[in-house]
Amino acid sequence: MTLSRHLDWPFFEDTHREVDAEVARWIDERGERALEEDDSDRAVIEAVSDLGRSGFLRRFLPSPTDSGPRLDVRSICLIRENLAAHSGLADVAFAMQGLGSAPISLFGSEELQARYVQPIAAGAAIAAFAISEVGAGSDVAAVSTTAKEDGDRWIIDGEKTWISNAPIADVFVVFARTENGEGSRCLSAFVVPSTARGLHVERLNVSGPHPIGTVAFEDVSVPSDHLIGERGQGFKVAMATLGRFRPSVGAAALGFARRALAEALTWTDEREIAGRKLADYDMTRERLADMALTIDAGALLVYRAAWLLDCREGRHSRETSMAKLFATEGAQAVVDSAIQLLGARGLVAGSSLESLYREVRALRIYEGTSEVQKLLVARDLLAEQAEQGASLGRAQR
Repeated sequence: MTLSRHLDWPFFEDTHREVDAEVARWIDERGERALEEDDSDRAVIEAVSDLGRSGFLRRFLPSPTDSGPRLDVRSICLIRENLAAHSGLADVAFAMQGLGSAPISLFGSEELQARYVQPIAAGAAIAAFAISEVGAGSDVAAVSTTAKEDGDRWIIDGEKTWISNAPIADVFVVFARTENGEGSRCLSAFVVPSTARGLHVERLNVSGPHPIGTVAFEDVSVPSDHLIGERGQGFKVAMATLGRFRPSVGAAALGFARRALAEALTWTDEREIAGRKLADYDMTRERLADMALTIDAGALLVYRAAWLLDCREGRHSRETSMAKLFATEGAQAVVDSAIQLLGARGLVAGSSLESLYREVRALRIYEGTSEVQKLLVARDLLAEQAEQGASLGRAQR
């Protein structure tokens, strides 16, 4: 499962190779400790604490640049790929700390950053990103949760669902409608501590061993200074955060796929059928080659997108959507192929591949479904085509 081959690609610098080596050592030293599926809450809390002590969560503290604060997306992707290959829970523990803190670190005041981001980066507080609702998943502009100004406070009412870390979170970043009317310009983002009166969490059971729940807000009051950025800037905050983390979802998918390929390679080299190793059959070799091709193609797209976000100004929605789409769809196919090669062994409850099969499926849904990614790619292509047509028309006049 080594990443050394693609670490030589021109997308990376020496600092990224150092990050990869650091997380590999962390995984070797930790082993399987505290990552049992039967107690996901404890596993995530302990993993967050361990990741914080090891300094990995500080990767979510952006560096200042001339154009504003910037995250090192390539490092985040490398860490997620390594963690996912080791444990889906470890990956969730890492990723949600970033998703839940990035809106504050990128757009929040210095006071909010000091109060909330620093503990999250230290692994002393659990973060959650609360945007999805029953009627507002892929369509962020359809959020119906409201926040009304009342003197020096905001009063939040509504319900969020499918919120990772909800049952164990200390801090929620909540997106709510602050203006009358419809559309994205009416949204704002807030920091809401889990101890706020009127905040209630109900756990949801899903196929993967993750702490997820529904969060209800009943007259939840937060101070005015808990507004992230400016009023009406919530959609911008959400898109900027999701855009930066979208390639990292693809990176996690690569980790799952690499683990599945490694399992398949080991098994096919050991398993004998009719006096021949399974790996000696042409059909097996074709399937293994397809798995490796899918992984490398996904990695190229993921790290191209991460490099663009790190090194080039401007919008890169097409590249980030392509990366997330191809890597997650491809990882699903790779895991399925690995199970096909292992046969019944791959279906045993609690086995590595059975767990991977449950883990990888969610990646095609959260942070933008595969269908939404296709719409975004097509929209960008059509906009580019329209712009080229307009330029050609001006040149001909």
